[in-house]
Amino acid sequence: MPTQVVVLIIVLACVLFGLFSWWGVRKLAQRHTRSAVAQSPHKVHLDKQKVAVILNPAKAGSADAKTFILRSTALAGWDTPLFLETSAEDPGFAQARQALDFGADVVIAGGGDGTVRAVAEALRHTDIPLGLIPLGTGNLLARNIALDINDIHSNVQTALFGHQRRIDTAVMETENSVTGATGRHAFLVIAGLGMDAEVMGDTNDQLKKTVGWLAYSEAGMRHMVGRRKKISIAMDDAPVQQRKVRTVLFANCALLPGGIDFVPGALIDDGVLDVVVVSPRSAIGWVAMMGKILFQHKGGIPVIDFYRTRTVTVRTAMPVETQLDGDPAGPATRVTVTVDPASLLVRVPAPTA
Repeated sequence: MPTQVVVLIIVLACVLFGLFSWWGVRKLAQRHTRSAVAQSPHKVHLDKQKVAVILNPAKAGSADAKTFILRSTALAGWDTPLFLETSAEDPGFAQARQALDFGADVVIAGGGDGTVRAVAEALRHTDIPLGLIPLGTGNLLARNIALDINDIHSNVQTALFGHQRRIDTAVMETENSVTGATGRHAFLVIAGLGMDAEVMGDTNDQLKKTVGWLAYSEAGMRHMVGRRKKISIAMDDAPVQQRKVRTVLFANCALLPGGIDFVPGALIDDGVLDVVVVSPRSAIGWVAMMGKILFQHKGGIPVIDFYRTRTVTVRTAMPVETQLDGDPAGPATRVTVTVDPASLLVRVPAPTA
């Protein structure tokens, strides 16, 4: 296929996706804002807080975030916060442990989904809240707790003085029977294996800086043609299923960029995972799946299935790529994902009347 035709298809796909996303935002605003089911947001009652801030210095807006935090804490009469920077080698794991050793009353993560996930992993099962200053491409957790991802100042105010609530996290354990490699990491929004992970790993970083989350659409178009993979999937006590799939997603919550409600009814604190099995074989299947998701069609279609479970295990004969909240997590032949209910305390905007 000529290069010009490929470029035209990608441009048209991005335009259509943008239009559908605008429509999705309108519909979501008309319907509801996701609310807590396990715990309502409550106000913080501390006269003075010890603040630790973990910033990704490579992200645009990190300098502004630091300035706003220093100004706000000084006006509140608090001590100067501890500022720690992430690096290419460590997106925030060691820095989060340092913040806990510092005795922080709140730990603020300023960066993309990778920084947020690394900091959250250290804060799970503690009473130390996570504050968010979304500076990345997807900003998935921020979207799902109703932060305005384009307003750094309001996010600083929420992280320092906002309400807080407990949310679920999830843990993904991986094993590669070919290499012997294993892994165990928490995630906050969506993990996956198969095509989804391949797209995340193959998205052009320069394009992400230019067009933001729409860069994933370009990578998705390139990976749309491919063979389905044989898997076995077991959820809780249900019988094992043998399937041929393109991707399997494990959703802790469901709101994606553009206002797309990927898994209707999924909540971030309901104590269960929403598992999505995607298995189209042709362009028609992809179009049908996208139509169902974008237009929230309630009827079932054979190329996408939704399940709810607390634990799920997927096995493959050969290693397949995996991802955690958009970050590549390496190939695996066995993936086990378990929900961890109400395990993370986060700062959120005040509830609307």
